[in-house]
Amino acid sequence: MLQAARHSAILDAVQRERVVRVSELALLLGVSPMTVRRDIEALEETGRVERIHGGAKLPGDASTHEPGFELKSTQLTAEKHAIAVEAASMVHEGMAVGLSAGTTTWALAKELVDGPRITVVTNSVRIAELFHHGASSGPARFGSTVILIGGERTPSDALVGPIATSSLKQLHLDVLFLGVHGMDARAGFTTPNLLEAETDRAFMASARSTVVLADHSKWGMAGIASIAPLEEADELISDALLGEDARRILGERVGKLRIAPGGPM
Repeated sequence: MLQAARHSAILDAVQRERVVRVSELALLLGVSPMTVRRDIEALEETGRVERIHGGAKLPGDASTHEPGFELKSTQLTAEKHAIAVEAASMVHEGMAVGLSAGTTTWALAKELVDGPRITVVTNSVRIAELFHHGASSGPARFGSTVILIGGERTPSDALVGPIATSSLKQLHLDVLFLGVHGMDARAGFTTPNLLEAETDRAFMASARSTVVLADHSKWGMAGIASIAPLEEADELISDALLGEDARRILGERVGKLRIAPGGPM
């Protein structure tokens, strides 16, 4: 593909998704990651995109832009499934399990619908609907209890704010599976939504342990609001495409780093 055509395709992708990864663009364009990086550098010089770690974004836009659930649910599905399967192995009969909003925690919920009988506490409208209606492969096995906390609805279908936070302060969870917008060595775990950050912190405070679910594309991303430092995650589950630098830093700072087997070939 000629350079002008690549630049046009990259700009279209950034306009559509706000944040794009080098690895995704390389697959889309059929070129090497090095070629994509050079194209991003050239576009940055003209002010049309801004480089971030591992990708590009609209200038000045990434930290506060919150993609909708429908868009995010179609991205990196193999990686999210692998993470979800690994996380599901940690859940046992009778546990009180927190599931924060997000497409990776939603993927975990699909694994748990027909799993052990548990109590699920979530601020995700999508996760609550999934347990109510059942997985796509068949009806749910009724038995698990689902508690959907209240609050203000975000573009990612999370319920957040003072009502959500107040509800969580009254609960005690065995484990929280936390989805995040980004994870960064300096910023920690972040989200583009200020109220969601507050709600996620309340979720963490209510749980005996916190397991962050984050695919490799989240590394180097930083939303405007910090949820917690990396050190506050008891465990973190990512996928096999997580880079060596990220593995080193996370391995040193989170309680335990798990790399889920499987994922994209």
